[in-house]
Order: sequence, then structure tokens, then C-alpha cells
Amino acid sequence: MSLTRSHTAPSGAIGLREQAESLAEAMPPLVTEAEHVASTIAQGVHGRRRTGMGETFWQFRRYREGDTASSVDWRHSARSAHLFVRETEREAAESIWIWRDGSASMDYASDFAPCTKKDRATVLALALSSLLVQGGESIAPLGHGFTPTPGRAALRRMAHSLLDAPETEGNAGSASLPPPGHLPRHAQVVLISDFLSPAEDIVARLKNYAAEGIRGHMIQVLDPAEEDLPFSGRTEFEGVEEELRLMVGRAQNLREAYHQRLEIHRNRILETARRINFTFATHRTDRGPQTALLALYSALSGALAARKAPRAGL
Repeated sequence: MSLTRSHTAPSGAIGLREQAESLAEAMPPLVTEAEHVASTIAQGVHGRRRTGMGETFWQFRRYREGDTASSVDWRHSARSAHLFVRETEREAAESIWIWRDGSASMDYASDFAPCTKKDRATVLALALSSLLVQGGESIAPLGHGFTPTPGRAALRRMAHSLLDAPETEGNAGSASLPPPGHLPRHAQVVLISDFLSPAEDIVARLKNYAAEGIRGHMIQVLDPAEEDLPFSGRTEFEGVEEELRLMVGRAQNLREAYHQRLEIHRNRILETARRINFTFATHRTDRGPQTALLALYSALSGALAARKAPRAGL
């Protein structure tokens, strides 16, 4: 029995279909969770409109020194003793690059957490991407060679880069530090990581971004065991990215010194972030992702609004 050409799928189409099916099987749990997290926040945050360049009328406001004569709505002003300017809703999209740490340390999950740090960071990255796409912004995964674009296609690309791209050595998705690639001046970067690499390396990378005129937002994702060191008695600690082992007889005796060292490490990063106008927040994997997502999205939205607000004389 022979099949006519019209009934035979091209080998390329079969390969693409198999890839799509494979990707679909791998993505749903985290993508579905991310969409659910985003949907719990989307309606409230998208109810707030922002001023900027565009054609959709938003509101009238009183004339201010520096406003041009062409911006005055003379018909509306004729009904009052004051001059009024028409403000339009912000429509121009901002380019935003998002990076999620995919290094080995992010695979850690203690008995006190419902998921690994990498899974939670992935959910936060995808949920943020969903919110930004809904808001008309252009996004791209940092370090993967993509140009930021708007729409659901950009969200699918983000999911692919986080869930399907091979995490080989040297890949941006598997590095413990965000890539230093050159971005347009005034670009926005979102960095999601445990930020447990040496503080001097993290600080150097942040300063590199600042020197390029890039603004950023950081969220540190930690397991509750990394925050609290809740272990007691005889405990063996194993390195995640290095083959190190440490056996201690009374783990609780390390707790105070550990907390001090973690605080020093975090404060050094936080102080640098503040100096270069980056935002910094922490998140524990034993807590829901909604609060962290809202704080991250609000910080990013504030930065976007500040960049796009009309300035006097323009």
C-alpha cells in the first residue's frame, strides 16, 4: 500500500511537531503555576494607568510651567478660567531583560520547603513576564541573544529559555552570575537568584550594569533552611557546587555565626544596589510567590513610569 504525497507529512513538520509536543509536556506545571500567580495580581495592577506618549485620552490636568502651547486643549480651557492639558495613557513599550539563576545551587530544596529555589525563581520570572506582556511591555531572556518583543510569543520564548534550553556550562541559564552583555542604555534588567556567589563578584557585575546606564531589580530567593539554619545535633553539610563536606557535632552552635555571615553578605549586595539605584528584595520558598511578585512588579512599574513620564518643555 502506498500513500500519496498529500497524505504524507514533511519530515521537518514531524520534527517540529515532536519538539512542540515534548516542550508542551515539560512546561505545563510551572507555566500553569506562573499564570495562576500572575492572574491573582494582574487585575489590580493593570487597573492603574500611567501617563506618557500615546493617543488614548486619559485625563485633563492644569497647565504647568514648561508645557507647550500645542499641548493645551483650548476647547476645554475655554470653559474655565484656567488652561488645561490633555494627558494620554502610556503606550510606548519598554525593553526589559529577565534573568533567572539556573546554577546548581538553585536546585536545593530542604524538607522545610515545597519546591526548589530554581522552580520558584522560574515561576516568578514567568509570572512577571506574563504581567509585563499584559501591560504591553517588550521582554526577553537575558543572555540568550533575543531582542525584546511584546506579546504572547515573547512569553513563550521566555518559557522555552527557562524550561527547555540546555543548561550547559557557559550557558547564561546555568551561570551563577548574570551575563555582562551590553544592553541599550537605560535598559531594565530583572535578576532572580539566590545571590550566594562571592559578594565581590556580584558587586562587580552590578557596577558593570550601572556603568552602562542600566537600571535593575533584584530578588533573592532562598530556602528557609538557608535563612534559618534550623539543624541541631550531629549534621553533615555538603557543598552543592563544590565537592565539600563538613561534619559538625552540634549544628545549633553554628547558627549565630552563620546568621551574622549571611547578613554581612546580603548587606554588602544591598548597599551596592542602593548606590546604583537597583531595587533589592528577598523571598523564601516556604512562602507564597504572590507577595514577592507584587513587590517586584510594583518596583519595575514605578521605574517604567518614572522613565516614561512626560518632562517639562518636551
